[in-house]
Amino acid sequence: MSRIKFPITALLLTLLAFSCNSIAKNQKSGLAFNKSDYEVQTLEFGGTMLTVRAYEGITYVKHPVDTVYQKMNIYIPEAYFSGGTVNGYTAETAPIFYPNNVGGYMPAGPATFLPSSDRMPMGDRPNTVAFMLSKGYVVASAGARGRTLQDSDGQYTGKAPAGIVDLKAGVRYLKYNDALMPGDAGKIISSGTSAGGAMSSLLGATGNHPDYEPYLEELGAAEGTDDVFAAQCYCPIINLEHADMAYEWQFNGINAYEMRQRGANSSDIHYLTEDQVKISNELKAGFPAYVNSLELKNKEGIPLTLDENGDGTFTDLVKSYVIASAQTALDHGTDLSVHSWIKISDGKVIDLDYPGYIQYMQRMKTPPAFDALDLSSPENSEFGTATIDKQHFTEYGMSNSTVAGATMADTHMINMLNPMHYIGDPQAGTAHHWRIRHGTRDKDTSLGIPVLLTTLLQNKGFETDLALPWDRPHSGDYDLEELSAWIDSIARE
Repeated sequence: MSRIKFPITALLLTLLAFSCNSIAKNQKSGLAFNKSDYEVQTLEFGGTMLTVRAYEGITYVKHPVDTVYQKMNIYIPEAYFSGGTVNGYTAETAPIFYPNNVGGYMPAGPATFLPSSDRMPMGDRPNTVAFMLSKGYVVASAGARGRTLQDSDGQYTGKAPAGIVDLKAGVRYLKYNDALMPGDAGKIISSGTSAGGAMSSLLGATGNHPDYEPYLEELGAAEGTDDVFAAQCYCPIINLEHADMAYEWQFNGINAYEMRQRGANSSDIHYLTEDQVKISNELKAGFPAYVNSLELKNKEGIPLTLDENGDGTFTDLVKSYVIASAQTALDHGTDLSVHSWIKISDGKVIDLDYPGYIQYMQRMKTPPAFDALDLSSPENSEFGTATIDKQHFTEYGMSNSTVAGATMADTHMINMLNPMHYIGDPQAGTAHHWRIRHGTRDKDTSLGIPVLLTTLLQNKGFETDLALPWDRPHSGDYDLEELSAWIDSIARE
């Protein structure tokens, strides 16, 4: 008996010492989650009263550059602290919903449970945090630096890749503290819209990649991994070095565009200049070579290509998503008879005149849509440096710049903001589950951009759900019931 008892006792003492050392290490690092530092918050939502523990204003890195934005809010259903369940989840099994508030690559604070005076990007949205808490998820939202931030010396502190590095550091904080807080840090679902959708796609594509490690170390991010379980991306503004070509591939020949003034109820119609038409033609001509270089295939194994005119099987694929969207709208009672470019027979959308559909969408941006020749776009600012506010990030933009002394962003930095470069990279822990949404009236970027992202993911073996919601403009968080159903379907596998 004594010979058996001694090893067990020794093992218990070893485990206890290991546990104590781990707790001491967490506390020493300054990144330990303090579960006693919270405020109980309540909110009537959906006819019921939600009660949560709110852990707000957590600094998620040891060496923050910006003490305003590098903060995290964590909200946990009160039921999880008394052994209760919500929507079938427990404190151990609840997924962690990880939304970001990034818009326009600007600085963004974390999302809040209670109504905030700050408007979320992309206009008014439902209370996504409250909705997800009602479904039993833990909600953690990290703020992130953005392109306009400067320190007291005038140095820019939020240029690329600051935003995605901050969000990665937030993921590491959650995983580092997995044992100290409710929620399953192995099931983190990122979500964002527009530039925030780009950030969500980068979280999904670039997990644990060494490219970001030096920046995370500089911030004093928690030790560990930053891959996520799933990524929800609303209209992600990605693939920026090819987005100008994709935009003109879609809108070339449509020379009228809307210019809506901030706060106005109507839009003014303007027309491309002769020089802009020339730029559109030149940019469109470059897109087929890029699409063909990816060597993608559709679900039937047919290569996706474009000819020199921009037509081909890739166009057919994009068109098929629009037809599927129209069919869904028709099935839900939407009257599509007002659109002469849609062909319907016996309650089925059998075809559509794709050029007619693009004409219906109408152009919104002038060429180049992203790498502005006068360095005036938000993306030009995103690719600045500590001392340079704006830079070009495409060869076309640099070659045709109208700004004296303009400079080109570092190629490696451009790549770090494009998930397409990391999908299939063996050094990247890419999320297995993806949900991508881009409205059929969303003209902030080409439909080809989310279709390329989706197809590349599918070709590399990742589970991807893409839909183009009918007549939906540039926006997000409009389908929370469907989103939560998707989260439940993957989190309960």
